[in-house]
Amino acid sequence: MDADERWRILRLHVEDAIPLADLVRTTGVPRRTLTRWLAHYRTGGYDALNDSVRPDRGIRHTPPDLVHLVEGLALTRPRPSMATIHRRLTEHCADRGVEAPSYSTVQNIVHALDPGMVTLALDGPASYRDKHELLLRRRADRPNAVWQADHTMLDILIVGPDGKPARPWLTVILDDHSRAVCGYLVFLGAPSAANTALALRQAIWHKIQPDWPVCGIPEVLYVDHGSDFTSHRLSATAASLHLRIVHSAVGRPQGRGKIERFFGTINTELLTGLPGHLTTRMPAPSPVLDLSGLDAAVIAFIGNYNTRAHRETGQKPLNAWVGDGWLPRMPDSLEQLDGFLMTVPASRIVQRDGIRFQGLRYTSPTLAPFVGAAVTIRYDPRDITEIRVFHRDAYLCTAVNPEHQSETVSLKQIQAARNAHRRALRGQIQERIAVVAHSAAQTPAPPEPTLREHRPRLRIYEEDQR
Repeated sequence: MDADERWRILRLHVEDAIPLADLVRTTGVPRRTLTRWLAHYRTGGYDALNDSVRPDRGIRHTPPDLVHLVEGLALTRPRPSMATIHRRLTEHCADRGVEAPSYSTVQNIVHALDPGMVTLALDGPASYRDKHELLLRRRADRPNAVWQADHTMLDILIVGPDGKPARPWLTVILDDHSRAVCGYLVFLGAPSAANTALALRQAIWHKIQPDWPVCGIPEVLYVDHGSDFTSHRLSATAASLHLRIVHSAVGRPQGRGKIERFFGTINTELLTGLPGHLTTRMPAPSPVLDLSGLDAAVIAFIGNYNTRAHRETGQKPLNAWVGDGWLPRMPDSLEQLDGFLMTVPASRIVQRDGIRFQGLRYTSPTLAPFVGAAVTIRYDPRDITEIRVFHRDAYLCTAVNPEHQSETVSLKQIQAARNAHRRALRGQIQERIAVVAHSAAQTPAPPEPTLREHRPRLRIYEEDQR
């Protein structure tokens, strides 16, 4: 409250003779405060109503060596309590015969420390960077200039191929300029170069959804230092597609905040409404969805996300990506893109009945002239009912498995069936071993051998006769 406000209240008492008790009730100012203001006015007039400032305000009278001792104790890891700092300072002053500062003085010294210095000393450089270093946020100047790619484990349980609860992963490719989702992949198991390649394949090629036009080869792919992003296979793919891979600084995820924010949106807006969502306040729920059901929910959410206004850019991601109209850089064909992005090639020999892979047989009329020739096959782990065949680095044909050509069979399903069959065989082995053990337990034990009669040993030397 400034001097004018104080005088406006006091003049009601000085000029209008209103009692102080009435001023207390009407203004809410304590009586002791009004009495102090009145005394100041009577001794110094209007100017005395201003707040008096001590001439030594802000000047510390504690000796510098004691200030440095308090600061050093406060910056020690683990940081001692305020009471411990004051007690140690008191002991230090008693040993030297000087007066110790008060507890409040110690508090003021500790609270006056630079917050950045405290964070760096107690929490380390990583925490200091996150809290106190200036962050420069950039945005690509045009679509497909920079794509971000990352993985996250989703807060939901689904039914795995073996019927047991499983927690899925999500890989997302995001355009930095428009915030449009370019591609994604929902999968089980740890992130791998194969899963990253499948997400990139969907992001780069034309979508089957007519309302999802995002496609093309980006100029830069911005990723972290995960093993799948630093693999030689992804580097070779980037060289073939003429795109540059940029890795964020180790331990500094600030540059990937856009895709991290999208992951948060997925967890808070989509997964909370799905059965099997994991929360910290409830026990683990029973899974309901399978991988295909979750995939359908994710792609529906992405369609809604791409067509609603983004809070930061103020534009719909798809509208920002399309802009005024432009042509993205595309591969020559899907076969060429698959040759760059699909899994590590496997070598096979074309047999008379086709190509054998993962216990399945693949045939195509195009393979007839290549019986006995070595070929390279590439496949989609999510659907191995067909494989792409390359001969001398040139695309040859697509061979299909005639037994499952109308179905979708993933590599995971094949492996799960093999594991189930292996477990069944082990169960049969254990049953037979148990029968043998039971039979052995009921067979009477053979009689113990009787002690043989003592026979004198053969005497050879002369002294043995004695």
